[in-house]
Amino acid sequence: MAKVTPWVMRTYSGHSSATASNALYRENLAKGQTGLSIAFDLPTQTGYDPDDPDAAGEVGKVGVPVAHLGHMRELLADLPLAQMNTSMTINATAPWIWGLYLALADEQGADRATLAGTTQNDIVKEYLSRGTYIFAPGPSRRLSVDMIAYAIHHVPKWNPINVCSYHLQEAGATPVQEIAYALATAIDILDAVRDSGAVEAPLMAQVVGRISFFVNAGVRFIEEIAKMRTFTALWDEICRTRYGVEDPTLRRFRYGVQVNSLGLTEQQPENNVTRIVLEMLGVTLSADARARAIQLPAWNEALGLPRPWDQQWSLRAQQILAYESDLLEYPDVFAGSKVMEEKVHELSVGARAELDDVLALGGAFAAIDELKRRLVASQAARLTRIESGEQVVVGVNRFTETAPSPLTRDDDLESILSVDPAIEAAIVADLAAWRATRDEDAVLAARRELARVAATNENIMEPTIALAAAGGTTGEWAHTLREVFGEFRAPTGVAGSSHPRHVSFEGLVARSRAITARRGAPPRLLVAKPGLDGHSNGAEQIAVAARDAGFEVVYQGIRLSPLEIVATARDEDVDVVGISILSGSHLALVPRVLEGLRAAGVDAAVVVGGIIPRDDAERLRHAGVAAIYTPKDFSLATIMDEMLTLIEAR
Repeated sequence: MAKVTPWVMRTYSGHSSATASNALYRENLAKGQTGLSIAFDLPTQTGYDPDDPDAAGEVGKVGVPVAHLGHMRELLADLPLAQMNTSMTINATAPWIWGLYLALADEQGADRATLAGTTQNDIVKEYLSRGTYIFAPGPSRRLSVDMIAYAIHHVPKWNPINVCSYHLQEAGATPVQEIAYALATAIDILDAVRDSGAVEAPLMAQVVGRISFFVNAGVRFIEEIAKMRTFTALWDEICRTRYGVEDPTLRRFRYGVQVNSLGLTEQQPENNVTRIVLEMLGVTLSADARARAIQLPAWNEALGLPRPWDQQWSLRAQQILAYESDLLEYPDVFAGSKVMEEKVHELSVGARAELDDVLALGGAFAAIDELKRRLVASQAARLTRIESGEQVVVGVNRFTETAPSPLTRDDDLESILSVDPAIEAAIVADLAAWRATRDEDAVLAARRELARVAATNENIMEPTIALAAAGGTTGEWAHTLREVFGEFRAPTGVAGSSHPRHVSFEGLVARSRAITARRGAPPRLLVAKPGLDGHSNGAEQIAVAARDAGFEVVYQGIRLSPLEIVATARDEDVDVVGISILSGSHLALVPRVLEGLRAAGVDAAVVVGGIIPRDDAERLRHAGVAAIYTPKDFSLATIMDEMLTLIEAR
């Protein structure tokens, strides 16, 4: 067999500013990366301009800020769009970011029919895991349908939606749930496109052929291979039986991969390299179900923002597998394997049953509450297995003795990248300058047309592209649609979710009851997520564990302002305020909560959880934080014990 062409090799990257990210992209492409995967910052993902008060502390932290067409020009400077394959991790604001991209392509004179790339545009998993939604399920699905219809008619090589089971696994999904919920999302979207009348019936096969997927690969790589073979078979079946697609090339399960960041550990982080390589094998060994694009996390993502060198290490792992090994010289090595056939059958039976159940509930969009509850319960079960030692994590709950790592020296913080806080002020000044030079009348006219179209059944893309070309901003596009569609708060999944805990929780419950008897009120915990960070998996598990330990828990979901957190802490008379931040904005937001609590006379202990470097942790303790928890603190029982001790001491 002739050696086949390797998959597209990407790294998920972007930070600080469009100019800095462009330099990073060109550097990575020079190192052999074959596609771009753009990470946007949280204000861009959730529809806020950098100067919006809700964006304070978040600009440029977890991705690149893109507020207007000028930023898109800077981001993709010297990268000819007609020759690129660009993946953009963008969801609620996907029509807007794609509109900026298309407006830039028009400036470059690129033929839209030649443009290739992907917009993630999967809002279901945002409700279930990642949290960068804006609008309710109905309007959100409408925006996805508009993008798909526009792509089919005007940008036929573009993948307008990338259904993401990746984030479902991060939220605790079992392989069966990951398969079923992703397929349910794809079915819901395709049914909506078919029923909308926006795409002619003869073109529906092309619509099906443009649906792509983005999956997760865990360390159990035999099971992951079986999962991908199951995905491939079930998708082919759905395309044939539900949508009547005859062309096998249009039924192909086209997927990209980011391997499992959830399993990366702060303890002995050098072990993460082995985990990443094993996870890569899960989506490459089987030729009949091989990924078409792969991006690998860096070994130190549990410590902070990876550096370019760390991303290079992950890229080199892909290149060694593709170019030094003989993997690509053989047909599928699992064909005829009894073990693989039995595992695929097992997953297929389970996934079909789970998929049928979701469809019976009305589909993925209608079943958001129930799917969220199931994922929170699955995550609780996973964490309980780790904490009890049933599920081994090397360096965490077994083989914990270690020599000092030369990769993470205690005397410096050079093992991660820090974003200069001055970047935010520079981006805000840039935005002011942009607004000062644009044609305000043209922007206002474009916004009025966008609002008009949003209130009808017309396609949202043309007025979106027009607003981008006129000089509109991310916040203006989102605010215009907020006025038409309103905003949405997704379910937390915490109510009713619990899991049998190990014996240490019995002691925690006894202590909680003793506190209740002594003072006439149970220990009260406020779980708070300030800022725009939507990764709530950790906060949800803390809330569930605290309730199982006898706490009375207040958890109102994501995206609370410091003022809202302070008001809730005061009104609910809580003993502990637990702040969860994974976006790197802890130094900007936590002090504001502390100052607000002091001003309101709230005498509650404050604890913080997140990916927090050592120097930052010391600054937070100095500011008044009682305890800090990072990914190394996997024992929920220990965290509950320490919070009860704080309450008893106070």
